Amino acid sequence: MTDRSKKTTISRRTLLKGAAGVAGFAAGSGTLLSAPYVHAADAKVLRYLGTAVNEGDEISKKCLADTGIKIEYITATTDDVTKRVITQPNSFDVLDTEYFSLKKLVPSGNIFPLDARKIKEFDNITPVFTKGELPNGKKIGGQGTAPWKVLYLEGANSKTFSATPTEYVTLIPTVYNADTLGIRPDLIKRPISSWAELLNPEFKGKASILNIPSIGIMDAALVVEATGQYKYADKGNMTKAEIDLTMKVLTEAKKAGQFRAFWKDFNESVNLMASGETVIQSMWSPAVTKVRSMGIACTFQPLKEGYRSWASGFCVSKAVGGSPKLDWAYEFVNWYLSGWAGAYLNRQGYYSAVLSTAKANMTEDEWGYWMEGKPAKSDIKAPDGTLMEKAGAVRDGGSYDDRMGGVVCWNAVMDENDYMVRKWNEFIAA
Repeated sequence: MTDRSKKTTISRRTLLKGAAGVAGFAAGSGTLLSAPYVHAADAKVLRYLGTAVNEGDEISKKCLADTGIKIEYITATTDDVTKRVITQPNSFDVLDTEYFSLKKLVPSGNIFPLDARKIKEFDNITPVFTKGELPNGKKIGGQGTAPWKVLYLEGANSKTFSATPTEYVTLIPTVYNADTLGIRPDLIKRPISSWAELLNPEFKGKASILNIPSIGIMDAALVVEATGQYKYADKGNMTKAEIDLTMKVLTEAKKAGQFRAFWKDFNESVNLMASGETVIQSMWSPAVTKVRSMGIACTFQPLKEGYRSWASGFCVSKAVGGSPKLDWAYEFVNWYLSGWAGAYLNRQGYYSAVLSTAKANMTEDEWGYWMEGKPAKSDIKAPDGTLMEKAGAVRDGGSYDDRMGGVVCWNAVMDENDYMVRKWNEFIAA
């Protein structure tokens, strides 16, 4: 989610405004639009910088009720979040960001590693983050910036990632998911099972790929591999020659009229699919859910080559160290992992970092649908009570083990990132 346009106010997880119906934060303003419940002048306040992935008015209200901590959201694009951390570390307290951003953020020295020993549920965090495997022990793909590669630092003030566990954690894990293509099965009318279909001439003028270079190029690489043209050593860290090859394939497809559009945000992707302008495209789970909530057939399609994954977590600004806000930050993170927030996020199609506490805050039917791939026994509701799926529905891609077990690569910042972005922009302008 880098290189988000300025006009894009909410990240891919705009389900928090869309299908889940959670509104109330002013993007980029640093304030909530509806916060009349805050009265005490001496309230514990944390300025929360992030991209909306873990945000929501209901979360902030529940946090205040349970802990007395007032959360002030500062919502920005991923790229702008990174810039703010590097240039304005005093402007926020808690940072919510993706693991792939750490290769840019840690060298700045502007984020403060948290002590794993002070996180009550740390030992219960899914091994997807800590070991690169499912709870059942199955190893999952590690191409790109997999969380376990950048989870630990060598010391309290270190700018060097540790290959082995230490008590100093870059980001306390919160949420993650597995991404794939969205399709309109009512318009395609045949099975789709491969990333290669994105460039199938059958869908000329009806396909779309997201215009966020660091993610779009990885979707493109999955397509290139699926068509048998090339096998990458690491799709998340390409050489210049591999970047050139990938962009050549995309550019040829573009010039042949394959793509209807290149979207940058949630609403664009929803509108393209809901209107039928596209029938197959890069898509995010909540956007598929949003299209379905409009009564339009849309599938978050499992593909035989696997999923591209992303993961987020919390840390704090270096300015928080030594102040009372550090204690409040630990209290907030511990609350976040205690289950209510995890269940809230699970109900939107994400996965909580601590599965056990989230499960304790969900009904058996909810857990069966979202996590175990079971048909819903009753209607599945969004956190705000609106209908998401009718009884009998089965989650696209099936169970947690099936979906996360199919991850082959993670969002990443490449060593050749500047070169890649330049080539991507040339492709968009071609």
